[in-house]
This record gives sequence, C-alpha cells and structure tokens, in this order.
Amino acid sequence: MAASSNSSLSGSSVSSDAEEYQPPIWKSYLYQLQQEAPRPKRIICPREVENRPKYYGREFHGIISREQADEILAGIEGAYILRESQRQPGCYTLALRFGNQTLNYRLFYDGKHFVGEKRFESIHDLVTDGLITLYIETKASEYISKMTTNPIYEHIGYATLLREKVSRRLSRTKTESRKASVTSEENTPVEKITSLVRRAALTQNDNHFNYEKAHNFKVHTFRGPHWCEYCANFMWGLIAQGVRCSDCGLNVHKQCSKYVPNDCQPDLKRIKRVYCCDLTTLVKAHNTQRPMVVDSCIREIEARGLKSEGLYRVSGFTEHIEDVKMAFDRDGDKADISASIYPDINIIAGALKLYFRDLPIPVITYDTYSKFIEAAKISNPDERLEAIHEVLMLLPAAHYETLRYLMIHLKKVTLHEKDNFMNAENLGIVFGPTLMRPPEDSTLATLNDMRYQKLIVQILIENEDVLF
Repeated sequence: MAASSNSSLSGSSVSSDAEEYQPPIWKSYLYQLQQEAPRPKRIICPREVENRPKYYGREFHGIISREQADEILAGIEGAYILRESQRQPGCYTLALRFGNQTLNYRLFYDGKHFVGEKRFESIHDLVTDGLITLYIETKASEYISKMTTNPIYEHIGYATLLREKVSRRLSRTKTESRKASVTSEENTPVEKITSLVRRAALTQNDNHFNYEKAHNFKVHTFRGPHWCEYCANFMWGLIAQGVRCSDCGLNVHKQCSKYVPNDCQPDLKRIKRVYCCDLTTLVKAHNTQRPMVVDSCIREIEARGLKSEGLYRVSGFTEHIEDVKMAFDRDGDKADISASIYPDINIIAGALKLYFRDLPIPVITYDTYSKFIEAAKISNPDERLEAIHEVLMLLPAAHYETLRYLMIHLKKVTLHEKDNFMNAENLGIVFGPTLMRPPEDSTLATLNDMRYQKLIVQILIENEDVLF
C-alpha cells in the first residue's frame, strides 16, 4: 500500500462510474515524520567493561551515574548508551539523548530487549523504534489525538462507490460459489484493493444474514509501510505498529480499533476449520443463517434417522465421528455425510453434538448462562417461561437462530417418541451440558446446575413454538 499525498480522503476526486473506482488517498504526514526522526547513534565505551552481560554490546558502559551518562551523550541527538544502576546493581538502564535532554529507561531482557510492551531482537531496533515514537508523538501529538475524528471508514462516497463496483461481480459469482473471496472479470481479486474494500462490499451486498460481530484484533507487526484502514494515517514504528483482525484482515491503529464498529466480515481464507470456530464467525464467513454443520447434520438425521432408537443418546463410533469432523473442516458444506459413507445415523448425531461441545462460546453463551439458570429456578411455570423468553432475546443473533432451528428439530424428534424413545426430558439430559456451560471451569458448579440445564432444554423443546 503506497502513500500518495498528504491530503485527506474527503479531498480526493472520485468518479461516478463504479468501474473507474479510485482507491482512497492515504495520509502520509506521519510517514514523513518517521523519515525525519533522529537515527540511533551507539556510543561505544572506550574501555573493556568487566562483568558486561553477554546480551549487551560495547555500548554498555558499566556502573556510571546519570550525570556521567548525560556528559557522554551531550549534544548528540539520538545517541545512546547502556549502564548499570549505581543504586541498584544488577539493574540496567538505557540512556537516550532526545530533544536536547537525556532520557533514562529501565531496561529488561527475557530473550528479547524491552522497556515497555514491545520486545526487540536488538538494542539498536529498540532505540530506533523509540526515537520514531518520541519524535512523532512530540511533533504530532495534537494531530494524533484527532486522527479518529474523520475516518475513511465512514466516508460515504468511498463506500458507495465500492459497493456499486463489487456488487456486479458478486452477483455474477453467487451461483458458482459462496466463498467470500470474489474475483473480477480480469481475475484480479477484489480483496487485493484492501480488506476494507471487502468489508464494505460484503456488508451491503453478499451477506443477507448480517449478524453483528466484533473484530478479533491482535497486535501485529507489519513488514514495510502500512496505513490504517480506519483513519488512513500511517502506522509508525518498527514492530507492533497496529492491530489486525485475524478473521477479516482489517488493519488499524490500536487506538482506532476502539472506534471500529462490530461489523467484521470474516474471510473464508482466514477460517482454517469449521469445528472449534466461533459460531458467528463461521456463519458470516460462509454467509449462512446457521452453521452449515447444523443444517447438514439435521437434514441428514431428519431424512433417515428420526425413528432410530435412542437417537442422540446412543453413541456412534468415536473414530467415525472424528472422520465427519475432519470432513467438515476440510470440505465445508460439500462434506459427504450420506448413508453410503456413514450408514449409522448415530455417527451424524454424534458429529452434531461434538460441534456444539467444541464451540469456544456455547450456543447458550457464557454471558447468558447464569440468567438462564436463574430463570429455570422460578417455580411458577408461566413466570418461568416469560423469564426464559427474556433471556433468549439477549443471545447474539446467530446463536439465537441456531438454537431456534435446533429446538424445532428436537421437537420433531419427540414426535417420534414411540419409535426412538426420546422425549423432551431425555433430550434435555443429552443437550443440556452440550448447549450450555458455566463461565468458570468448575466441576462443582457444573454438577449443581445439571438439572437446570436439562430443564432449560426441555422447556425450550416443549415450548419452541411459543418461545421462538
């Protein structure tokens, strides 16, 4: 991503023709400041220092005072030395000259060097990054504080143009594939523009089930110049310059990440598996109303297993269930779970239960768990039903829809109780601990709550037409 000029996006010219799409103009002011930042100058100790730590070089000057360090560095912007504290032997300090004064930082080493959160392979890199940060924050503190006030993320002209351009391509590819990665007529990936392009396009065009999803931001080190896709400003420094959403690839400043809406559009290429994947992330990545595992398994079970004795209670072979899991992880909605491959329907039922057990956040989420348990303890049936309904409304949309669909299916299972011997209470015993788990990993809490877990699922099945 290359910087253009120091003009804001709102000042850029955009064509009304979607096919003449112009990318946003990235703000290069902070990039220019990074280029102007003082370069580190290592001041070597003229004598051989005894007991020098092996992970420090000749910039280590031994036990000297702050005043001595100040004399050594005087007048040399960007100069630095390392010293051992006079007051606390065994503690080390980085003395750095910046802004005509000597700054002293407590220095640590745990395999890498650090004075704050960032960890560096070498002292030289640490000082380089530090000088860049000091220089930019000194020269542009007011600018930085206002970076989030006019973000390109909310720029209407840019987003509208983008949506028009990509919607045509999406409509051409929908019947061929539901993959989130879309290619143009010239086979140039749309995603290549930026992850922001993909996000805006999918939000309006390809995702009919636009469940709210927070971005999964993690600190990231960018190789080469990178610009924030929220504010369009340069992400300065050598390492850990910003954060990247591991689900959709959005790149933003750490401070900008606080302002990004909960509109993550996961990229299938980043979702490595189906099982153990966050439920909302999976449905948004596949652009489905519910996890396709749930749809596929329930469809198969209803086609050939509703009368199977002990359905969901009888276990299938563990190895075969693992095979089904791997098939979904590998092939997604194209996984073959037909009778010709898995004649025992208990394998499919087991794979469905395993999917729910493997969710990092259960279908009945940790946030709502205690509220469901409290609702189950209400003795008056009508009040209890009302309380359960209120808590259902607190579930994330994708979780609610998945639970609704499952309860409709389990109600169908109970209608064949004469053949399968599975009533709502039996299914509650099976699915209670599968669909809901206490937030804290406490065996005692789990045992105490088991009867309420069973009761919740039983009530959901028996009253699915009322509650949903």
